[in-house]
Amino acid sequence: MNQRRTRYALCLISLTIILTFMSIAAGDIVVPKIVEQKEFSIIGIEARTNNAKEATGDGIIAKQWDKFIKEGILQKIPNKADPTIFVVYTDYASDRNGDYAYVIGAKVSDVSTVPPGMVLKKVPKGRYAVLTSAKGQVQKIVPEAWREIWSLEDKSQLGGPRAYKTDFEVYDQRSQNPQDSQVDIYVGIK
Repeated sequence: MNQRRTRYALCLISLTIILTFMSIAAGDIVVPKIVEQKEFSIIGIEARTNNAKEATGDGIIAKQWDKFIKEGILQKIPNKADPTIFVVYTDYASDRNGDYAYVIGAKVSDVSTVPPGMVLKKVPKGRYAVLTSAKGQVQKIVPEAWREIWSLEDKSQLGGPRAYKTDFEVYDQRSQNPQDSQVDIYVGIK
């Protein structure tokens, strides 16, 4: 009788493992990739905001993107390492409920020249949980990805507690079409 129960328990465990891997493969379960990121610097435009303000529809993030595009900020950034756009969340007042600095810019190879109206921010080396958004309209997929990050954070499934020092989004060649974009989000963890 004990052998039968043991076999039954092993079958259930095996089935659970198989179903979990199938869900991960199908994209039903998000598993962040953990990376050790080297320090780098970006130059861009900065605004201070918080998630409560952004949820009202009167947030600053959309206005910052509008300014970034209309004023050709990317083209004005000197010494760009590449054409990738970075968004850096930094200078957190507390956690996801507090204020933070929101910076849109580009990675730079030389930090000696910061144009007027722009800021220089360092992204510190460290451990980051990397999540890739779904594909779709950028104004839809990025907030959805952040909601998934908060859900993973609440369930302690990010790969470690959030550091709340610096997080960043990467808008590379997959983000050229705002109607069909995909973004990588790096979340600093302890």
